[in-house]
Amino acid sequence: MVDKMIPSLQTAAGKENVRAMEWVTGAEDFSYFGTKAPAFFFYIGGMPKGNDAKNAPPHHTPDFMVDDSKLYIGVKIFCQLVMDYGKMK
Repeated sequence: MVDKMIPSLQTAAGKENVRAMEWVTGAEDFSYFGTKAPAFFFYIGGMPKGNDAKNAPPHHTPDFMVDDSKLYIGVKIFCQLVMDYGKMK
């Protein structure tokens, strides 16, 4: 699924903003769903400008923060994924 959908991510977010890596799902339920159906996990990004990723609060904590001005990229990515996946069927 990753190999099939990376081109969609690149189209939506720009090739320079996409890289493959091993899943890091922690306590995400998504890791279970991925054992039942084709799936891939990806990060959209949205850390406020000027923050250091190494010191940023982790997801699902009270201090986690997303720069709302970057949420459009998530919508763009999901739309691209849906459109491209639909063409594969």
